[in-house]
Amino acid sequence: MSGNAAATANSRTEPRLAAGQVGLIALFVTALVTAQLTAAKLLALPLPVELPWVGGAIVLPGAALAYALTFFASDCYAELYGRRAAQIVVNVAFVMNFVVLALVWSTIAAPAADPEFAATFEAALAPAGNIVAGSLLAYVVSQNYDVLVFHRLREVTDGSYLWLRNIVSTGTSQAIDTIIFVSVAFVLAPQLFGIGFALPLEEVLALIVGQYLLKLLIAIADTPFVYAVVAVLDPDRERNQ
Repeated sequence: MSGNAAATANSRTEPRLAAGQVGLIALFVTALVTAQLTAAKLLALPLPVELPWVGGAIVLPGAALAYALTFFASDCYAELYGRRAAQIVVNVAFVMNFVVLALVWSTIAAPAADPEFAATFEAALAPAGNIVAGSLLAYVVSQNYDVLVFHRLREVTDGSYLWLRNIVSTGTSQAIDTIIFVSVAFVLAPQLFGIGFALPLEEVLALIVGQYLLKLLIAIADTPFVYAVVAVLDPDRERNQ
């Protein structure tokens, strides 16, 4: 490609990459905040057949669906802007979790004009301590792992096979996330610190297996969308994927 042609290509791509950077960070943070606020509701997604350990329905926190979007956004971001930039987003967003919690808790603690509504508000939005502990630890470990594995696979494959690094990095990091979250929220926090309530072992296993199956399915299903985002934001990239 000649110098003029390269300059023209860069002038077309740079605004897209700049807009995409803002858009992906916005998606990541929006999904993360939504996950934090919806974690308290348990969903029961019926299955067409009963599965071992899981039964006839997948039980998972409402946050799981929003949280899956954070891995989609971080993988797109890591592919387009690099490992260091992706790690900064992940870890700054981790700190912002505490800002969200502080704002929610301060709003709950503030004097209410309508005490009856305030009680409903608190019941809906007040994050349980065991859920907060489990989600924060699971987040900081699994998201950093996801970025590291994604880029390690990128180096090993010389930038090829985007589908492979998306599925492997997200699939394994979601397994780590699920195990840490469920174990801390429903086993360790209740038993060691008396926070929340402990679940029997069979229910803990059902939660882990059911949640991970759904998250793995999402990781596979979002791969074409990762390709689409990368192609739209960086159409001039030379790649063999």
